[in-house]
Amino acid sequence: MLVVVEFLAVLSCTLFTGAAIYINLVEHPARLSCETTAAALQWAPSYKRATVMQASLAIIGFVSGVSAWLFGAGGMWLVGAILLGAVVPFTFIVIMPTNHTLLEPGRDLSSPETRALLEKWGQLHAVRSVLSLLASLVFIWLLVVT
Repeated sequence: MLVVVEFLAVLSCTLFTGAAIYINLVEHPARLSCETTAAALQWAPSYKRATVMQASLAIIGFVSGVSAWLFGAGGMWLVGAILLGAVVPFTFIVIMPTNHTLLEPGRDLSSPETRALLEKWGQLHAVRSVLSLLASLVFIWLLVVT
């Protein structure tokens, strides 16, 4: 069972990390290269689709990492799990207000405020990329060292 939860932790964490980094390095910069209305119109469905995938991966990775620790794999599995799991409250507390503002009905999608919110969103999302990258590095290090 330990091998299964370790595998799930590493797989879900690294998939989350890859998606998060892709969003920050490729998708969001490409989105921002468009005029503001087009960028905002593309952001909304992309955000909604990515939420399902990334939330699932973060939760699976967190639960699997904690399970590995509970099954005796060592405290660093808990550290990796907490780093990955931290993206969930960070998203709800820090990123969600920006998301809700961007999704407000009647928002002027061409406004400078919308552009600033999209830029802010990218910076906030980068925190998720860093947290998940750190978690991935911890998990991979554990696989290599043990």
